[in-house]
Amino acid sequence: MPSRQNVSKPFSSNAVIILITITLLLSIAQSAFAAEGQKASHPSEGLFLIQIVLLVVSGRLLGEFMVRIGQPSIMGQIIAGIILGPSLFGLIFPHAQASLFPSEGAQKSMTDAVGQLGILFLLLLAGMETDLGLAKRLRKSAAGVSLTGIVIPFAAGFALGELIPDALLPDPQKRLVTSLFLGTALSISSVKIVASVVREMDFMRRNVGQLIVASAIIDDTIGWVIIAITFGLAEKGTVDLTTLGTSVVGTLAFMAVSFTVGRRVVFEIIRWTNDNFRSDLPVLSAIVAIMGTMAIITNFIGVHTVLGAFVSGILVGESPILTRQIDVQLRALTTALFMPVFFGLTGLQTDLTVLADPSILLLTAAVVIIASVGKFGGAFAAARFGGYSASEALALGCGMNARGSTEVIVATIGLSVGVLDEKLFSVIVAMAVITTMAMPPTLRWALARLPLREEERNRLEREQFESESFLGNFERILLAVDGSQSSRLATWIAAFFAVTRKMPVTVMDARGAEETPDTPGAMGALHPASHAKAIAEDLRQYTTDLLASAPPGQNLAGEGDIHVTIREKSDKLETALEDVSDTGHDLLLAGIEPSMGDDGRFGPSLQVMTSSFQGTPAIITARGPLPKHPGDLRILLPVSGTERSIRAAEFGLAIAKAANAHCALLLIVEPRRASAIPRISDRGNDHRDILNKVDAIADYYGVQVEKVVQQGPSPELSILRHARSGGYNLIVLGVSKRASGSLSYGSVADTVLQTADRSCIFIETDLASSSPSIRE
Repeated sequence: MPSRQNVSKPFSSNAVIILITITLLLSIAQSAFAAEGQKASHPSEGLFLIQIVLLVVSGRLLGEFMVRIGQPSIMGQIIAGIILGPSLFGLIFPHAQASLFPSEGAQKSMTDAVGQLGILFLLLLAGMETDLGLAKRLRKSAAGVSLTGIVIPFAAGFALGELIPDALLPDPQKRLVTSLFLGTALSISSVKIVASVVREMDFMRRNVGQLIVASAIIDDTIGWVIIAITFGLAEKGTVDLTTLGTSVVGTLAFMAVSFTVGRRVVFEIIRWTNDNFRSDLPVLSAIVAIMGTMAIITNFIGVHTVLGAFVSGILVGESPILTRQIDVQLRALTTALFMPVFFGLTGLQTDLTVLADPSILLLTAAVVIIASVGKFGGAFAAARFGGYSASEALALGCGMNARGSTEVIVATIGLSVGVLDEKLFSVIVAMAVITTMAMPPTLRWALARLPLREEERNRLEREQFESESFLGNFERILLAVDGSQSSRLATWIAAFFAVTRKMPVTVMDARGAEETPDTPGAMGALHPASHAKAIAEDLRQYTTDLLASAPPGQNLAGEGDIHVTIREKSDKLETALEDVSDTGHDLLLAGIEPSMGDDGRFGPSLQVMTSSFQGTPAIITARGPLPKHPGDLRILLPVSGTERSIRAAEFGLAIAKAANAHCALLLIVEPRRASAIPRISDRGNDHRDILNKVDAIADYYGVQVEKVVQQGPSPELSILRHARSGGYNLIVLGVSKRASGSLSYGSVADTVLQTADRSCIFIETDLASSSPSIRE
């Protein structure tokens, strides 16, 4: 890491450049506005654009500077607004500042409207970043840290509000609501700031890092519920049991419906929009509509719209498809426009000159001390009582002491409803800036002192394996069927992955409406849509049976996590597959017959499917009678030491895990590559490395693997011979497409296809890196 001496000059020069740039922008903006020859007696589009450009550019420049010195970028955006506001620019050039940013009238309402949209988009993004699974896993420890860290500063902030002289209150008649806003502002941590610093320190997967983030998530969730209820009280102007009861009951009902029925509705809207629209960015429009609708509902029940935006973000973030792409699109819009405008406007409304008043300065110091000591002390005490070490409790206390965006939004809402005035607003913003800027260096210092425990190291290694695994690349399955026995086997495989990896499955009949089901084992003369529906019902039943028979303690999908949809093939097969590839499907399970063409290679329909689908195809052929239960599967995994075969072995091990099936590894060694190998223990280093790799994968999935090494000049004969002698009824083979007039995966795969009397899966493991994108 560069020393302070090495970096101080670049930082200093950057600061000078930024200040000069902002000064030039102000000069240009003032000149441009003066050229219009008006004093904004009516709203000016030109002035509005000047304001937006100033806020965006200055916020971006100062945000970049803050990031370079280890601070969150929103601090730079708030400081940019403070510079442009009455604290600095208005102090030096009051008339110019008043002309550029008029404080009254329709002109101000134009930028305020963008700021209000900014609040909703910020809460939407915060919700998407909320990992409810993490909060659930650590709910006991995180709830203790969060609740203790909320109650202590909330009580202190509420007491401070009750003791503030009437002269410092905007409306002494609303003292109780003002006290509630102060208590909330002092008690809630900003999950966005906390998560960004923990992620930057590479502590997101550490035990303490996860506990910090989980506690911040609970903090934020409780905070927005409190804010929503408090806003309802502020709107009524009085506090009575009827008002309080209506707000509380309405909020609880909204949350209950959202996290039950709403979760499924949101997913279906996103899926349907993504799968059926052909215009640009349809999913983004759908999410904006979802956010707006839920914000309107919360407004209708008498609580603030921020709660609807935040909950909609959580539901969107839990959508099992396309979450990464959605996050990138929304983050781009929010980060580029709404964040610098909203936080810049916050700085504009902050008048730090009020700190010249000793009483206000004393109040600010009290607020900062109460917020910091209360939050740190509450989190530290809860962690110690929860059995954490002193160093871990210290890190928790430091990590929770960041306010940032949450407090700024709370203060903005309080100012808008009249329970805070400019003085109290400036005090809260100053507290948010001070605590947020103090948090990163103190948290880095505390985290650097934490040792890595053995169980934590093992967990991190497992999570690292999952992030780099072959199956970790896939998000969505396309199940292509035709009613044959191969379709049934493919449906089983899809059910395995739906249950163990929570992957959504789309069922499509690969036949045309004019085709007759004359394939062996076909389900009868059903219309493709009817047949696809029947397969989807079978798939749901298989997942239900798997969940019912699964041993306790496994991290399996719940009933609400099983997503099965049907897609009708209205066009040619290749057109349908190209379209579905653009909607996030990245794993094709093709269970159709006949699987073999007249030339002894894979059939023409499979050639069309593997050529048109842009993700990873897996061809599934059923030979012989299928076992009655998944647990009766006996899986053979031939490997040759190539990365392709090891990836296929992982695919097979995942099936064995889901089906609780017996699994064997067959390592085939060609004569020229090895000397005599009478026992596995006598194998060479190459074989040891191969088996160690597969052992690591099997250990991750918790599968016991029988290992066999065979030497012979014909790998295909070794595979078939061992499959027959060992009674294996499913062979999983990693393949790579060969250049040919028809579909061929080489002599080994072609021979197995022609002669195998048991079921096979041929998976193109070379295509794991290609992933279809969301429809844009």
